[in-house]
Amino acid sequence: MKNKMLFGFHAVTSRLRHEAQSVEEIFVDAERNDARMKALIANAKEAGVRVMPVEAARLDKITGTRRHQGVIAFASQLALARNLDELLDAIEGPPLLLILDGITDPHNLGACLRVADGAGAHAVIVPKDRAVGLNATAAKVASGAAESVPYITVTNLARTMRELKDRGIWLIGTSDDADKGLYEADFSGPAAIVMGSEGEGMRRLTRETCDLLVSIPMFGSVESLNVSVASGVCLYEARRQRIAREG
Repeated sequence: MKNKMLFGFHAVTSRLRHEAQSVEEIFVDAERNDARMKALIANAKEAGVRVMPVEAARLDKITGTRRHQGVIAFASQLALARNLDELLDAIEGPPLLLILDGITDPHNLGACLRVADGAGAHAVIVPKDRAVGLNATAAKVASGAAESVPYITVTNLARTMRELKDRGIWLIGTSDDADKGLYEADFSGPAAIVMGSEGEGMRRLTRETCDLLVSIPMFGSVESLNVSVASGVCLYEARRQRIAREG
């Protein structure tokens, strides 16, 4: 299985905490000797992971960015992105899913994974094409959520959505021009929240496959929210309704 590159303290520390045996090696900035770095190195050595101090310039070259915070890890891929049927069969209670139709910014994807984890979503589903993919930047922004939230890539998003409908999962899409508001919708049962891309929104077929379209109320001067913020608003409304339903 191909190794995955992780960088940044959150992503690397999370992997060491949850799946230390999957970490092959860690490169750290040889000039960085603060408490945060010392703690990470101590955790790695305790887990039996090799740590190699290198120049910061080498870390820049490996990652293609200077935003690595002085730490890079190479680890085996985790088997979170399982078969969708297998995932759904294992869920206890009503599923809560996040579907992202064509997110192209890795920072947005990482932030969506982070809010999905925080709200207790069971999985994030994305199309294989016209989407950024779970790269190292997205994993860093996710702050460990890329290691805990199943990230499922599908070849045909509309077909997958129809399969979810066959399983009784209500597909609720978000659109600025929807007639119904977010707080009028029922998210307490099996539900998948569908978000469109940053600029164009949902594709036509994705939109038509949804059971319901809702808009997020806007009370200020801006017309819309960033996709990760919108995802968080919708997921936490769903979680609020589920908590209320459970009493």
